[in-house]
Amino acid sequence: MSQTLTHSKLFKYFQAFAGTCIFAIAVKLLIVPLGLYNGGSVGLSQIIRTVLIDYAHISVLKKIDLAGIIYFIINVPLLFLAYKGVGKSFFIKTLIAVISQTTFLTLIPSPEVPIIDDTLAACLIGGIASGYGIGLALRAGGSTGGHDIVGVYLSKKYTNFKVGRVSMTVNFVVYSICAILFDIHVFIYSVIYATFSSLVIDRVHYQNIMVSVMIFTKMEGLQQEIMTNLNRGVTYWSGSGAYTNESTYVLVTAVSKYEVSTLKKLVHEFDPHAFTILSENTSIDGHFIKKL
Repeated sequence: MSQTLTHSKLFKYFQAFAGTCIFAIAVKLLIVPLGLYNGGSVGLSQIIRTVLIDYAHISVLKKIDLAGIIYFIINVPLLFLAYKGVGKSFFIKTLIAVISQTTFLTLIPSPEVPIIDDTLAACLIGGIASGYGIGLALRAGGSTGGHDIVGVYLSKKYTNFKVGRVSMTVNFVVYSICAILFDIHVFIYSVIYATFSSLVIDRVHYQNIMVSVMIFTKMEGLQQEIMTNLNRGVTYWSGSGAYTNESTYVLVTAVSKYEVSTLKKLVHEFDPHAFTILSENTSIDGHFIKKL
């Protein structure tokens, strides 16, 4: 059993590594040659690099791509936050993703001539590839660094907080800067690329995997805690244990896999003796809110 768990952890680490590699290749080969910008912390790093070269006229920096190094510097205090505020497993996977992504973004050369001349087609293909890479890294249980760390930390500290809020805020700032500093076409196509990427992340990431949950507890009131903290509907009824003949409450709800860890923590804190059954990849038809 321990060997199986070790193999599972190693696979998750490899998954985080491979995801960042795919992301970096897509960005450096398809997006950077067109002069477009990524969202999030990578996009912010690219903007700082461009400002240093084109506005500060530091010509020596033209020989190397500093975006990856700047990205790593931005992540140093955030990695400390991940270790202290989220957890060791999350920190290790995020550290692997940040180091590998920094290395790939710094060392992978960008072609001087775009591989795909059609900008819209490059945005589509680059968005699909980069989105799949990020989604793969997120499925490993860590993050790709940057604002994701802040989002996960706040969502753990504040139950009703959503990771997407941080992402939307950072992307709004990044692309607002793009609109001010660069050509309007750079802004428009960068947003199109980011949209394609986000759609693919949504498909690959766990937040789009539905999980049905059945909870058995002898304590009254858990259904209200789930509805209040997760904003999910709950159906419950009274039952009896076949062996003990003791009365128990049976609760049924459906959540995204992204919410499973929060639900488990909530149930354990409310009733440490509760029994929970989870079933992944549940097909849900009807009124079910997808929280992106």
